[in-house]
Amino acid sequence: MKRVLTIAILFFAVCQSNGQQSKPSTSGYAPVNGIKVYYEVYGKGRPVVLLHGAFYTIGLNWGQLIPELSKTRRVIAIEMQGHGHTPFSDRKLDLATLASDVDGVMNHLKVDSADVVGYSMGGSVAYQFAIKFPKRLRKLVIISSTYKSSGWLPTVTNGFKNLKPEFFTNTPIKTAYDAAAPDKTKWTKYLEQMIAFAGVPFDMGDANIAKIASPVLLISGDNDGLDKIELMKTYQLLGGGVSADLGPMPRSHLAIVPSQSHVSLMMQTKTIFGYLDGFLK
Repeated sequence: MKRVLTIAILFFAVCQSNGQQSKPSTSGYAPVNGIKVYYEVYGKGRPVVLLHGAFYTIGLNWGQLIPELSKTRRVIAIEMQGHGHTPFSDRKLDLATLASDVDGVMNHLKVDSADVVGYSMGGSVAYQFAIKFPKRLRKLVIISSTYKSSGWLPTVTNGFKNLKPEFFTNTPIKTAYDAAAPDKTKWTKYLEQMIAFAGVPFDMGDANIAKIASPVLLISGDNDGLDKIELMKTYQLLGGGVSADLGPMPRSHLAIVPSQSHVSLMMQTKTIFGYLDGFLK
């Protein structure tokens, strides 16, 4: 499992970093909750906030998708605590704090409300944002993520426990970190903090998910590590899983992409954009 995770990390980073990427119209740091959070803004239009997965940067996670989204939208991409350009901090790392950081960046950019898209760890942060700041959310897109630890298959949660800093040595993730991090000497501390964070069980509560009033799009690969029984329960909490021939179509949607893993799913740019574009419109 350890070797599989390492190969997946390498494969994902290499594939996502290839190809032409857009340049932001603006970028900077938002002072929030005792740290400085880096952001990039692309395009014009209705705002959409992008939240990356664990260990990634804006470019590694969203580099291929931003050029499409920014044709018609104001794309705000954030790098969370310790990731990319955002400095490492000894501040306690948890989902509630990261969601509050997103709220702070929106305040800094004077954005009252936005659509929010989160992948993997970013999806868990997006769930927390929806719970804590419902009035700031228009629509929510969760890609290959969950609001509770038991939403992952046991093999995935066991894999988190086996992560070690040395797995990331000489990887594209390390290269991206060195290219962006304000203090490259924090590399090992950053990894240790993230690995510890990944090993902490979490559960935002079924009742809180059921209270999300905004439409939600759930996107998952059929073999991406999510427990599909739990994913279907999540969709039901959001009002889905009904017979739409006998009643109204739910406002929330579920998309299962065939023959995709957690890693390969985010490389399906045309597919992901197609779902996003239709849902966000």
